Amino acid sequence: MAEAMLITSRTNVNIETGKEVEIHYSDNGVTRIIAKGKTVTRYNTQKPYMEFSDGMELDFFNQEGKVESKMTARYATVVENSNEMTARDSVVVINEKGERLDTDELIWDEQKKIIYSNSFVKITTDDEIIFGKGMTANQNFTDYVVKSISGKIKVNASEME
Repeated sequence: MAEAMLITSRTNVNIETGKEVEIHYSDNGVTRIIAKGKTVTRYNTQKPYMEFSDGMELDFFNQEGKVESKMTARYATVVENSNEMTARDSVVVINEKGERLDTDELIWDEQKKIIYSNSFVKITTDDEIIFGKGMTANQNFTDYVVKSISGKIKVNASEME
């Protein structure tokens, strides 16, 4: 018995780790978001949080159940009961039109159903590339506003092929 107590006392029961984790967020039984992570660690501290240390991927679904946008990052954290996720390091969001957002940090506010960044952003569409510092968008990245635009480049799509 004393040996069992010694073994469990060395283990931190406030840390849970999972490999190849998939988390489904639903609204009235309809899947709205699927979060995937290669390694997810949950820290059961005073303010519990999850850490996606080996990258993460989020799929946002529309009303018809089709993927409307995807977000990937090399690292992310979610503070439980805060309704916010912070994604860092090579964050990419691509919507169903193929428009792409690249940034170093992005915050998803689940409650407000928005994504935003105060960092440098680059948005690539079929006909232009927009550079700026900060942006706000709906969580499906179908409607967005770039703050402090520092440049726009018109792109001729036929010349890119």
